[in-house]
Amino acid sequence: MSAGYVIGILIAYFGLLYIVSRITTRKTDAATFFIANRKAPWPLVAYGMLGVGISGITFISVPGQVVDLQFSYLQMVIGYSMGLLIVAFVLLPVFYKIRAISIYSYLKNRFGFFTHKTGTVFFMLAQVVTASFKLFLMAHVLQLVLFQPLGLPFWLTVLVTLLLIWLYTYRGGIKTVIFTDTLQTTFLLLALILSIWSISNRLGLSLTELYHNTDSRGISRIFFWSWDDPRNFFKLVFTGLLLTVMTNGLDQSIMQKHLTCKNLTSSQKNIVTLAFILLLANVLFLFLGGTLHLYSITENIPIPEQTDNLYPMLAVNHLGKVAGTFFLVGIAAAAYSSADSSLTGLTTSFCIDILNFDENAGNKQKLRQGIHLGFTLLIFILIMVFKQVNNESVLYAFIRTSGFIYGPLVGLFVFGLYSKRRIPDKWIPVVCVLAPALSIFLDQNSENWFNGYEFGYDILVVNSLITLIGLYILSTNNKNYVIPDQQIIKKNSVK
Repeated sequence: MSAGYVIGILIAYFGLLYIVSRITTRKTDAATFFIANRKAPWPLVAYGMLGVGISGITFISVPGQVVDLQFSYLQMVIGYSMGLLIVAFVLLPVFYKIRAISIYSYLKNRFGFFTHKTGTVFFMLAQVVTASFKLFLMAHVLQLVLFQPLGLPFWLTVLVTLLLIWLYTYRGGIKTVIFTDTLQTTFLLLALILSIWSISNRLGLSLTELYHNTDSRGISRIFFWSWDDPRNFFKLVFTGLLLTVMTNGLDQSIMQKHLTCKNLTSSQKNIVTLAFILLLANVLFLFLGGTLHLYSITENIPIPEQTDNLYPMLAVNHLGKVAGTFFLVGIAAAAYSSADSSLTGLTTSFCIDILNFDENAGNKQKLRQGIHLGFTLLIFILIMVFKQVNNESVLYAFIRTSGFIYGPLVGLFVFGLYSKRRIPDKWIPVVCVLAPALSIFLDQNSENWFNGYEFGYDILVVNSLITLIGLYILSTNNKNYVIPDQQIIKKNSVK
């Protein structure tokens, strides 16, 4: 594909997103930006959330990792779906009861000022890091197929991408994101289906034959039971469950969409539906990974040392113009659907939790838009840093980094929901800083201390448990202490 063709496709795609954003930003106010006036239809939210759940990381890394990890990732996806059910029936009722715009309002109500601010800072730190990981993938692909042949630098690819995302989200906020995510999910699924269809046609094999050929090469194994294997079933399922609670239930950028539904029942329907279709979509991505591997072997195409490059290389150079075109649109859709949610969530949390905005902050529109731009530039800086230091699979790095940062949030919410013990608010930030530090120390020394055992994704569990233990040690069982009622927090609610 020529550079002009790729540029034309991306301009057309962004133009479509911008048209949707203009339509959805008519008569908007602060409540529209933060919570879409709580009028979003739940089927629309569920379908659009699929694109966010897949993200650019899944779109690129999961098919590539099949070469080394086979279909073991599906075990973690089972945990993802189970975690979504916990989000729907444990966390959502709490957030709807207090009618929260920001989910971290709960921490203020349960523990106090310092805990509220600590939870907010941890979310923002985790979100800018993970958003940087996700957008790095798209920028990398665009650099590979377009900007590098034109002699343009990587930083320009990143900057243009981020500014385009800012442009279509800065006015409508979460309402715009819900509608654009629906469009982006559609393009992402089309890219997946057309890639499999192209490989099937080029190899002259039916879908059934593709699977049998993949299976015969020993790369379609799903379940691993050996306890010392990083791909162990129980480790990955539990980690997937915990990761979902962290990066969905305790993530403002994700929960903000679920809270746009008109009531708790509608939001729960949305999440249960998402849990089912997310499982099916990841089965297709793993199948795609197997077919890419099969196609490479059959056509004598060397598999890249960095497996994240396998799908981009084959889609752009070997699978034909249709599959290549929709791959580019698909990776853009995957990256945009995650990044627009991240930027909106970061802006919302900073405005609500740090600056104490409320639904009547219409006179602060310019300040809100400036904050939105500030987070855009911060993500740009982190992507450039990540490019210089990353030498792991992006998926692996993303999950492990999220675990170190999100662990304290898991501990805070679990302790708050399931314990009535009292904790001095001013000491909780200390626990939240020490837990990740101790987890990193354990991770670096586990091989020497535990007879060769190395932590994998299960470091997420360790981090959360350390937080819980620290909170319990600091707590007291004061019989006269009454947990504050989960009443509506007027400053952080929309009537």
